[in-house]
Formats: sequence, C-alpha cells, structure tokens
Amino acid sequence: MCLGISLVIPVMPFIKNDLHLTATDMGVMNALFAFAQFVASPIIGRVSDRIGRKPVLTAGLFLFMASEFLFALTNQLMVFNISRLIGGLSAAMVVPTAMALAADITTRQQRARVIGWLSAAFSGGLILGPGIGGILAGFSYKTPFWVAGTLGLISAIILITLLPSDAEQDEVADAPVVDEPTSHPMTRAFWTVPIIILFTMILVSSFGLQGFESIYSIYVNEVFNFSLSNIALVLTLNGLISLFLQVALFDGMVRRFGERAVIRTCFFLAAICTIWITQAHTKVEVIIATLVIFSAFDLLRPAITTLLTKASEANQGLINGLNMSLTSVGNIVGPIMSGMLLDMNPHYPYLVVSGFLIVSFVMAFLLRQPQATQPAE
Repeated sequence: MCLGISLVIPVMPFIKNDLHLTATDMGVMNALFAFAQFVASPIIGRVSDRIGRKPVLTAGLFLFMASEFLFALTNQLMVFNISRLIGGLSAAMVVPTAMALAADITTRQQRARVIGWLSAAFSGGLILGPGIGGILAGFSYKTPFWVAGTLGLISAIILITLLPSDAEQDEVADAPVVDEPTSHPMTRAFWTVPIIILFTMILVSSFGLQGFESIYSIYVNEVFNFSLSNIALVLTLNGLISLFLQVALFDGMVRRFGERAVIRTCFFLAAICTIWITQAHTKVEVIIATLVIFSAFDLLRPAITTLLTKASEANQGLINGLNMSLTSVGNIVGPIMSGMLLDMNPHYPYLVVSGFLIVSFVMAFLLRQPQATQPAE
C-alpha cells in the first residue's frame, strides 16, 4: 500500500503544469489525504477492536484500489480531491490496524522488533515508490496510478487468502498474553511523561517531514531544473540506501547507541541538510543533501515507534491510533504550508521546515529523563 501511495510523487509537478494548478492546489490535495486519515484513525481503531482486524484491513485495501483508479480516470481537481479523501480513509484503515495487529499477536519481547520491522516495511514502500513511479511515468503520467490500484487489488486478494482469521490469531496469541491494566486516553495514567514527549515529537517531526517531502519534486523541478528522470534517479537511489539502513543497520544502531541517540542524530542531519539545499548551487549538492535527509527521516519513524512501544506496554492499539492521528495533523498542515510558501518564494518552505527540525532536535534531548521513569510492571 505504501508503495502504491508513493508511486505518484514524481508525477505531481507535471500534473501541476499540465492542468495549470498552483502549488497551493497541490498542497491542499496532499492535505486532504491526511485530513481523512486524521478524522478516521481513532474511529477505525475502535471498529477493528469490535469486528476484528482482518475485515478492516481488507476493506481498506479495496478503498485504496478505488481511490487510485479514480485518480487515474480524471483530470478534474475536484475529483482528484475526492480521490485523496478516499485514499486517506483507506490508509487510516490499514496502517494503524496493521500496527495494532502486530501488537496483538506478539509477546512483549518480540513487539518492539516486530513493530520496528513493520515500520521499516511502511517506509520501505514509501521510499521505493517514487523511483518506480518515475520510471512508470515514462510511459504516461497516469500509469503509476493504474499500477498503484492494481497493487491494492493484489494485496487485498493475498490478505483474504493467506491472513488467518481473527479467531485463529487470538488462539495463537493467547499463550503469551499477560493481563495489564489499560488506561483510557482521557486519564492521567495514560499520559505519562514519555508518552507526551514522544507524541509531541511525532507531531512536530511529521510536520517537518511533510513540509519537506510534499513539495520536493516541484521544488527541484522549478529551482534546479530537475527532469522527471533526474527525480526518479534520486528517489530510487535514496530508496536503496534507506532500505539498506533500515534492514541491515537499524537494529544494530539501536542496540549500540539507543533509540534516543539515533533520533537526535537524524533530526540534526535533516535540519542541516535542509538548510544546505536552500543554499546549494549544483544538482550534485542537492542530490547529496536529499539522500541524507530522506535517510534520516526513514530511520526516525521506526526509532520513535519502537520507543513508544517501550513507553507503555499496554494500550498498543490505542497508541498506534493516536500515533497515526498526530502524524496526520502534521501531514495536513505541512503540505498546505509548503504549497503557500512555495508560491511566495521557492526557498521559504525549506527554511521553515529546517526550523521545525531544529525544534525536534532540541526536544529529543528531553527524552533522557522519561526513559528512566517508565513504569516497570
């Protein structure tokens, strides 16, 4: 699903130019996806608790297919926006439900690693997609949408066929489950200091990430004259590097340095390189800075998610729903802000984004104290 979502990123500047849209139009289009995700995520979490994870995952994949096919069939901005709303709803049904399912069927010892790998799978799809999308767009800029919808259909069929029913999963998961007191999100017991800090970091970092990523292809196309093949090359190379970092090095980095050190380093490198892009004069500089920024972002997500699982052993489904909702808030505001600032001056969005990344870097140092206050049950 994440591969399908990101296939369309390289064609955005060309849709903008062909249909004579503004950067603000594109920012709103991206934000609608996140808005639907934000509204639906908490509701979907409760629904999946009642009717089971598998039906929600299946329905989400079919909705994703429908949204991509709808995008491929139209050239009207209103229909594009409707497609993005449907896509956001589908993401709200799939991503937090998959995370909650991972928590349901794993022991405490397995959970951090499994959710870390699941995060790597999500971001792996997101980072490989743009490069593949750039190649597919060589045939037609509609081709990535048709392929994305087809991937959604294939995923739904595989899920229906191979994923065990919720009853079968419950039987497997019964053995390692230990009774834990759960806390409602409106109570003080739930909002521990580590939870508050981590959720705040998720909100701020998602704002910075989307502020950078949502306009990247438009920015480098307008400021540095990147062609479609240039964008595809950079994003494909980045995808390969980031997957290597996540699959081969992430677990070792966390064991040796800890999640907090990884988070601080990634925020620092992302901030410095975002500023560097605004001052760059050559395509090579932009490419190097881009590779560092995206690699840092791709390590941040599993690091923060893994730390969240350690901050509260209970409430895993609730935590992942709130995680997705807060991420969606950043995803709503970031693209709109960047689109509006880009219409004013090409460099304004990235200067603002770098400021938020610096704030996140400073906040990361506050994680030293909460690590020691985690309750031991």
